[in-house]
Amino acid sequence: MADRKLFADSVVSLPPAVSRTPHGLMVAAASPEHRKETMTVLFSLAIPDDAKEQLKQAVARGTVIAPKDLAKKYAADAADAEALVAWLKSEGFKIERISADRTSIYARGTVDQIQKSLAVNMVRVTKDGITYTAAQDAPSLPASVGKSVSGIIGLQPFRHVQKHLRMYLPQDPAPAGKKRRAASNRRTKATSRRTKATSKGAVAGFSTNVQNGPPYLVAEVLKAYGADGLPVTGKGQTIAILIDRFPNDADLKAFWRANGLRTTIRQVQKINVTGVNLPPPEGEETMDAEWSSGIAPGARIRIYASGTLRFVDLDRALDRIISDLAGEPGMRQLSISLGLGETFMAPDEVNTQSGKFLRLAAAGVNVFISSGDAGSNPDVTGHNASGPTQAEYESSDENVIGVGGTSLNLGSNGAVTSETGWIGSGGGKSVFFNRPAWQAGPGVPAGTGRLVPDVSLVGDPNTGALVVLQGQPITLAGTSLSAPIWAGFCALINEARTNAGKPALPFLNPLIYPLIGSTSFRDVTSGNNGAFHAGPGYDMVTGIGVPNVKQLIASLTA
Repeated sequence: MADRKLFADSVVSLPPAVSRTPHGLMVAAASPEHRKETMTVLFSLAIPDDAKEQLKQAVARGTVIAPKDLAKKYAADAADAEALVAWLKSEGFKIERISADRTSIYARGTVDQIQKSLAVNMVRVTKDGITYTAAQDAPSLPASVGKSVSGIIGLQPFRHVQKHLRMYLPQDPAPAGKKRRAASNRRTKATSRRTKATSKGAVAGFSTNVQNGPPYLVAEVLKAYGADGLPVTGKGQTIAILIDRFPNDADLKAFWRANGLRTTIRQVQKINVTGVNLPPPEGEETMDAEWSSGIAPGARIRIYASGTLRFVDLDRALDRIISDLAGEPGMRQLSISLGLGETFMAPDEVNTQSGKFLRLAAAGVNVFISSGDAGSNPDVTGHNASGPTQAEYESSDENVIGVGGTSLNLGSNGAVTSETGWIGSGGGKSVFFNRPAWQAGPGVPAGTGRLVPDVSLVGDPNTGALVVLQGQPITLAGTSLSAPIWAGFCALINEARTNAGKPALPFLNPLIYPLIGSTSFRDVTSGNNGAFHAGPGYDMVTGIGVPNVKQLIASLTA
C-alpha cells in the first residue's frame, strides 16, 4: 500500500469473523444485501499546524476570534479539499455537506462502495442486541487525495457516546447503609406528597407544597448556589444544546408553570441537523432544555438534534453550531451531556471533535460537558463502574469545561446542609490531552495529563431535580443535570458582563482556576467516585467545587 495512506487510528481493531470480542461484540461476515446499505462517512481535513497553534494561543490569551475569520483564516487547504471531493464523486459517493472551513467533508455511499474505495473489509457487528455494518480493519485513501486528511469517521457505528442520565428509583439499594436508606425513604414520601397534592399552576398533580426536598425545583437550586435574587435572567443570551432528539413543547410549558417561570415556547428553537425522523423524547433532551431554560429564563434555547449518538452525526451537529455562530452572536454557551470512556475511543475520533471544540473555544463559546455517571471506572455503556480507571471523552477535551456531580442536601429553609462528591461523578486523568497551563492551583496533583472534572454541581439522582416528561413529574439527575445548569449560569454571567459594559466571556477555565479557595466557589471536600476522593482544593470528583454564582459574577465582571 505504498501509494495509499492508512488511517489506523480511525477505527478500533476487530478480530476475524466469526468471533466474540473482549467487550462482548459479535463479529460476522456481511451478506450481499448488507452491502447495498448506505452510510455517511466524515473525511476530516487538518488545518495548517501554524493556524492551529494560533487558535490555541488565542484561547490561552482569552482572545475571541470572529466566526467569519474562523472560516476564512483557519481553514483546510482549498485545493486538497477539492481534490478529495472530486475523487469521492468519481468513486460514486454523494457529497452531503462540506463545512465552511473545509475541515469536514461528509460523503454518503453504499457499503460496497466504501469497502472498495477505502480498501476496508466491512462486516456485521452485534452489540447489545443491535447489529451494525462496520469496518473490521483500517481504511485507506490514495496518497494523492489523502495527504491532508487527518481521519475517516463513521465506519464503526456500533461505537457511540452514551447519555449521562440517571433516574431516581426508590427501590435501588442505598450504598451508604441504613442512614442513607432512611433519607431515601423520607425523599420518597416527600415525592409522594408532591405527586398527590394539587394547586394552581400544578402539572399532572405536582405541587410545590413540599419545599427544599428532592426533586428540587429551580428556585431551590438557584438558592443553593447563590443565584437567587440576581438582576439577570440570561436576556440577550442563547444556550445551545446538542442531543439526538427534541423535547415535547407541552413538557417544557408544564415545567415552566410548575416553577412559576414566564419562559415561552417562542424562546426555543429546534434544529434537525441531519433531517431524519427523530425518535420520541426519552428524558435527556427534556432535562437539558427544561433546566437550562429554568436557570436562565430570559435566554433563548437552540436545540441541535443529531438524530443518533454516532460520532459522525455529532460532528455534523458541531459543524452546524459553528456555522450558525455568525448569525447567533449571543450563542456563547453550549451544553452536552454525552460521553464515552477514553479507552473505547479511536484517536482520530477524538482529534476530529477536539478540532471543533478548539474552534468553539476560540469563538468564545463555553462548552459544558457532563463528566459521566459511572465514577472513575466507566464501562462501555457509561453507566456501570466495571471498566478501567479512565476519564470520559468529550468532557476530557482541553477546550471544554468538564462538569462533575455532587449529592446536595438542603435544610428546611433552603440552606445547604451538606454537599459531597457523588459516587457516580466521572473523573480521572486523560490519556489523550496534556495538562493545560491553566489547570493549576491548590489540590491539583503533580503530573502531565489533563484532569477531569473542572467544576461540579448537583448530580446524584437521590438528590435529583424535577423533570416533566410525557406529562408526568419525575426525578432525574446524573451529570446530565449538572451540565445544562452550568450552561444556564454561564448565560447569567454573560448578561451581567454585558450590563457592565464588558464583552462576553472567553474560554472560562483559565479564569476560574485562579479562584480556587475564593468565595466564588464552595469547596466540596468529602465523597469519592471510586478511585478518587474529594478533598481540599481541586480533586477528580468535583473539580474546583461548586459555584456561588453571585460572587462568581462579581469576580468575572470586576
